[in-house]
Amino acid sequence: MLEAVRVSKSFGGLQAVHECSLRVERGTITGLIGPNGAGKTTLFNLITGFHHPDRGEIRLEGERIDGLPPHQVFQKGLFRTFQITREFSRMTVLENLMLIPPYQCGEKVWNTWIRPFRIRGQEREIKERALEVLEFVELIDLKDEYAGALSGGQKKLLELAKSLMARPKIVLLDEPGAGVNPTLMQKLTERIRDLCEKQGLTFFIIEHDMDLVMNLCNPIIVMNEGKKLMEGPPEAVKSDRRVLEAYLGGVST
Repeated sequence: MLEAVRVSKSFGGLQAVHECSLRVERGTITGLIGPNGAGKTTLFNLITGFHHPDRGEIRLEGERIDGLPPHQVFQKGLFRTFQITREFSRMTVLENLMLIPPYQCGEKVWNTWIRPFRIRGQEREIKERALEVLEFVELIDLKDEYAGALSGGQKKLLELAKSLMARPKIVLLDEPGAGVNPTLMQKLTERIRDLCEKQGLTFFIIEHDMDLVMNLCNPIIVMNEGKKLMEGPPEAVKSDRRVLEAYLGGVST
């Protein structure tokens, strides 16, 4: 589904990602772990077009996407969340979801005059879809609340709901467990599993919570010093000497 081939990125004298190659297989929940400064978030930024690699290639379903701006990467079917949620705080939960689908007729001003019935019909369809998604993530009772009033865990569920409105092929989650209480974290992991197992959605997840990664992800990719250190199932990763050294004795950048 997703492949990085010998990708490198420097910022001044700092080599953030160095000759990194990895693959995310279709229909998996693939974890990405590593000590602070390993290059994980920079790699996500390269994949999603926020930065352009100095060298290397990034492919989505075999098509090169390195060098594309973020909105074009999104249109290819890749959705990304951030460590800090980016909801529209002064809009309702429902309105946040209804903004997401691309190519809405109402985005073009002249359609309000020449295609009003088409706009209203599309908006009804989008609203119905948004309500279904809110039921799925169990936020339906909060649909009319301002998104800024949600708890941290509820905002993470809202981010997942927004990704579903985009009907993506792959979702990149950057620390979905950060700041989430155990109850909401359980709900979030259940929804991710359901989406992968029942709908075939592919996930690529950065996470520092080792319990979450080990219980949710397979395979797990380990990065250190800007490159892939190893890859394998949870049990192999937990017992790998190189991983232990990276976390306990490695140098953070």
